[in-house]
Parts: sequence; structure tokens; C-alpha cells
Amino acid sequence: MKLNVKRTCLIGFAFFGILLLWQVYDSWCPTFLTDIFARNMYGMSSAALKESSPENILNVQWLVGIIMACDNLAALILLPIFGRLSDKTETPIGKRMPYILTGTFVAAVAFPFIPLFFHMNQVAGMVAVMAVVLLFMMMYRNPAVALMPDITPKPLRTKANGIINIMGYFGGAAATVLGIFLKLSDYINAADEARKLWIIEIPFCIASVLMVISALVLFFTIRENRLKEELKDELEEGERMAAVETPIEEDKPMSTANRNMLLAILAAEFLWFMADNAVGTYIGNYVIYFLKAASSNTSVLVIAGGVASVIGFATAGYIADKIGRKWTIVTGLLISFVGLLTAVFVLPTGNVVGANGEFSFPAVLYVSFIIKGYGMALVHNCSFPMVVELCSSKQIGKFTGYYYAASMSAQTITPVLLGLFFRLTMEWRALPVYASVLLALSCLVFATLVRNIKARKVENAKGLDALDAD
Repeated sequence: MKLNVKRTCLIGFAFFGILLLWQVYDSWCPTFLTDIFARNMYGMSSAALKESSPENILNVQWLVGIIMACDNLAALILLPIFGRLSDKTETPIGKRMPYILTGTFVAAVAFPFIPLFFHMNQVAGMVAVMAVVLLFMMMYRNPAVALMPDITPKPLRTKANGIINIMGYFGGAAATVLGIFLKLSDYINAADEARKLWIIEIPFCIASVLMVISALVLFFTIRENRLKEELKDELEEGERMAAVETPIEEDKPMSTANRNMLLAILAAEFLWFMADNAVGTYIGNYVIYFLKAASSNTSVLVIAGGVASVIGFATAGYIADKIGRKWTIVTGLLISFVGLLTAVFVLPTGNVVGANGEFSFPAVLYVSFIIKGYGMALVHNCSFPMVVELCSSKQIGKFTGYYYAASMSAQTITPVLLGLFFRLTMEWRALPVYASVLLALSCLVFATLVRNIKARKVENAKGLDALDAD
């Protein structure tokens, strides 16, 4: 039994499109919302608002959190629905591909309208388009993620998931590089009449084009139905070698031991996504409004964490082979905790370097994100395979829905909760404190409640054989 690296990379184009969109969405939209709410509430230009009392910006973060949470609430409902629907779908092009293609094309068409409505100061239009994009990305996301375990034997899924995530991070990196050259802070700091739409429109248009290309590559290279038939024997052997406490039987209820394992994994996942999404949602505003640095620093920060994540994804499978998935995740959570804890002590430098009075960026924050990026890669790489390990081949979409239900419920709650903490504390450092505490709790839950069950040893191919392209 050996992992087909080329085929796994091609499946990864689905995740490439997902992270590409989310990186643009998470990097730009919270700042769009902060700016548009603050200008409408206080009647100031954005440049004047930035120089006013910090309380003005912090007071609107709970509104930003509510909008971001509404999107995630829709995802919490829709992801399990599309997962179950795709499990039961049978078409000539497969059961996942119709959802992937439809979701991608509609989301790609709608995506560039978000910055357009923001530029026009149309709050309702902007929020409505955000909702459309999220709806069709939910149609795409669950089936796209379920495609890998559909055609990968269980013992090989951790390494396959590493490749999938690396492909996704290439998508995120493509979006992040745009933020270095098209600085959101240049747009935000300009007077209203001097704002140039193209600065914020180009990243969304490029993201849409690349999403469509990635979906087409996936469609023309991965034939779901044919591959499932060809790999039938390997998938059945993978079921027998699964890392589960009791065997999985088709059309039978889960055993108590397996159900308890699933609930413990999802509980810990909920907590670490609470932490991770808090950072992802607010880091752009944190850099612009607290550190008073150029928004391009956020992009460099994300790239630094992304490079560390790629290293983490590349090594996580080998670490899990040695110590098991459980202790790989615990190690990743501890590493991430240390990274975020260092960020608690970061303060604005006070050294003016930009033409708009922007401060230099504290270099220690790069170190924090590199540490966190590597640690969370270990976590994400092993957690999804642990969840789908506990189901039969007929339930992969359903269990992918469980995985995303936990993550999206966390991402529904955390923007609002942290936004309220900002209002109560009037302190931007609530962000790293909040995330650090949640990671510590997640590590405690996972270490104490999840059992470390290693799959039976797989004799992986080595050398040139490992690159089989059949």
C-alpha cells in the first residue's frame, strides 16, 4: 500500500481554492467592516478615525464579530447538510464534483462585488454579497475536503492530508503576496475622495480567477467514479488497518468507545478553532489599529506562519508514525501555546517609518507566528484523519460535516465573544491572551480524553516507487 503523491496533489487543488478565498476574505473583510461601521457611526473619515480615541475602533469590533459570526453560523448549518447530500449523490462525474463545481463558480462570480459595495459605502449590499459567497463556498467546502478520504486508504490519510494542506497553503500564500503589494492600509488611510478602488478590487478578482482554474484542474484530472472502483481493494484493506478502538461496520451504530473518542476530538477541536479563528479574524485590525503598522506587515506575518505551517504539514505524518496522532496533536498545541504567549508581551514600537505615520513592526511577532504556524500545522494535519477514521466509507461526508460543525460553531462564537472582551477591557492585548487560554484548555481536553491508537504498520513505498503516478 502506497500513497499516490501526484494524485493527492491534484486533489489538493480543491483545498488550494478554499484557502485562497478564505485568506483574502479574512485579511480584508474584517477591516472593511471596521472601517464602514466606524465611519457611519462616528461620521469621520477613516484617516481621522485612526487618529481618534482607540475606544472608537474597539467599540465597533463587536459589530464586526457579529457579521463574521453570522457567516460562520450559516456554515455551521450548511456544511453538515451538503456533506450528507454529497454522500447520497450519484452522478456520472461523481458524488462530490457537482457540488465543487457549482459552489466554486457562483462564489467566484460574487466575490469581487464585496470590495465594490464597500467602496460605495453600501453596508447592506456588502453584507448580502458576503452571505452569497459563504453560502456557495459551503456547498463547495465539505465535498472538496471529503474527496481525499474517499479515495485514500485510512492508514495513508495523515500523510495525504499533509500534502492537501500544503497545496492549500500555496493558495493562501498567493492571496497573501497580493496584500504585500496592494496595501489595504494605503486605501484605509487615504481621504475618502482619494481612495482607489483597484487597490482592493484586484485581490478579489485574482482570487476568483485562480479558484475557477483550480476547480477545472480538479475536474479534468480526478475521475471520482473510476478511481473508487480501481482502489476498491486498497480502501477495504485500509478499513481493516484503521486506528480505532473497535472495528467500524457498515450500516451499524457507532460503538460507545468510538463515539466517546469522536466527542472528545470534536470538543478539543472546538477550543483550538476558537483560538485560531480569533487570531485570523482580528489580526489585520490588530496590526493596523493597535500596532499602527502598515497592513503589508500582516501579509508578511501570515507568510511567515504559512512557511512554518508547510514545514509542519510535511513532517506531521512522519511524527505521527512514531508517536501516534494523539501526541502529535498535543505537541502541536503546546508549541502553538508558547508562540501565542510570547505575543502577549508585544507592544507598538513607536518608531515612525511610514508616510502615513505608521510605526515599524515588532519583529518578535514574526517569531510568534512562525512557532504558532508550525504547531497548528501538526494539529490540523492529524485531527481531520482522526475524525474520518471513525466512520465507514459511506459516511465520510457526514463525518466531515461533524468536523466542520465543531470548527464553525467555534468560529461563530469566537468573533462575538472576543469583540465583547475588547469592549470590556479596551485592550487589544486581549487577543493573544484569549487565544493562549483557549489553546491551553484544548490541550488539556485532548491529552486527557483522547486515546492514542496507532494504525497497524503500513509498509510505505520508498524512493521512486513513492512517486507512483498511476
